Amino acid sequence: QVQLVESGGGLVQAGGSLRLSCAASGRTFNSYSMGWFRQAPGKEREFVAGISRSGSTTYFAHSVKGRFTISRDNAKNSVYLQMTSLNPEDTAVYYCAALETALLGYVSILRNDYNYWGQGTRVTVSS
Repeated sequence: QVQLVESGGGLVQAGGSLRLSCAASGRTFNSYSMGWFRQAPGKEREFVAGISRSGSTTYFAHSVKGRFTISRDNAKNSVYLQMTSLNPEDTAVYYCAALETALLGYVSILRNDYNYWGQGTRVTVSS
């Protein structure tokens, strides 16, 4: 089992940047493919970015591609989401999620594939 704690959210002006962090408990962090999702008010939770166990494979939602990057540090049991060129449409609660998999290069965009979720961190982008 793994527990996830997100941090780094806040209020930022349009065009600004934020870096979200997700710290995982446990000694088997590198057994998990990791993802970031977000949920805006009145909308369903949507995939933002994912990274494989090894970090060799990443995948991004079309809406954030070229603006967001995802990375992980297995030695620190952490995954990061660097967000740049933020716009008001990026306003949401951002969730970190873990997917236990035997496949080193696997990334899923499907919310139901993920086994564990953090509590979320709120990002607000003002215009």
